[in-house]
Amino acid sequence: MAALVQAMSRLSAGTSDETETLSLITLFCGAGLLVSILLAIYGPAADLTGFF
Repeated sequence: MAALVQAMSRLSAGTSDETETLSLITLFCGAGLLVSILLAIYGPAADLTGFF
């Protein structure tokens, strides 16, 4: 996760702090949305309760 944040920081090195913050928030919201959609679609197949 830290590597992802560092990569985004390097890509947006020339931008302002507000733009960088908004782009990181957008990135993490998008990642969370993708995970939520995948779990909603493949939820029963991704059941990991047997491993814990």
